[in-house]
Amino acid sequence: MAVGPAPVDVPTSTARIVHSYPHDRQAFTEGLYYDGGFLFESTGGYVDAGVRKVRLETGEIVQRRDLPRQVFGEGIVASGGKILQLSWRAGVGFVYDRTTFGLLGEIRYPGEGWALTRNASHLFMSDGTPRIRILDPDTFAQTGTIDVTVDGKPLQQINELEWVKGEIYANVWQTSRIARIDPSNGHVIGWIDLANLAAMQHVDNPADDVLNGIAYDAAHDRLFVTGKCWDAVYEIRIE
Repeated sequence: MAVGPAPVDVPTSTARIVHSYPHDRQAFTEGLYYDGGFLFESTGGYVDAGVRKVRLETGEIVQRRDLPRQVFGEGIVASGGKILQLSWRAGVGFVYDRTTFGLLGEIRYPGEGWALTRNASHLFMSDGTPRIRILDPDTFAQTGTIDVTVDGKPLQQINELEWVKGEIYANVWQTSRIARIDPSNGHVIGWIDLANLAAMQHVDNPADDVLNGIAYDAAHDRLFVTGKCWDAVYEIRIE
């Protein structure tokens, strides 16, 4: 469900493109993060879903692990020496070795899995509802929740997440906006409108191939975004 116009008391920012990088148009992006010069991406669908390590400058896939065909891949996050990946409706996630992509184990959770991010002490998981789950990074046990609201109303369809300078950035499914969420109270404190980027994409399925994927390079203060089956990853600067 698309979200209506942003309330007037929540500021809306736009963004300019600093640089664009190639992106695989077959990649139905569900999760994204940046680490050591590479993008790590989780792709969805029931065919060719999996995890891949991608060279930022060229879009070259340098490492990948595919999911079983009956599993719809969703968000990912790095946690210590591991990568955690969610699935959509199977109620199971996968734990991989961060270097080799070897399967180390599985994690279980109720409901749907959409996206993951983390700060220094906790994981944060979205499931499409206004409630973000707070998880223990070692046990994956739920330790709390964040109820996300905008202008006092629950924000639906929270998708891909990224921790950026103490805030949670969240794609809102089937929109061209990113919500900036205060994790202390769940309030949306700002919108980032990226309709200009979406308008540059000539996609085959406009309802599905939407903005989704946020990665932050904290060491160099760089923010990257992309979309499902888009042909580019954009480094952007918020205006």
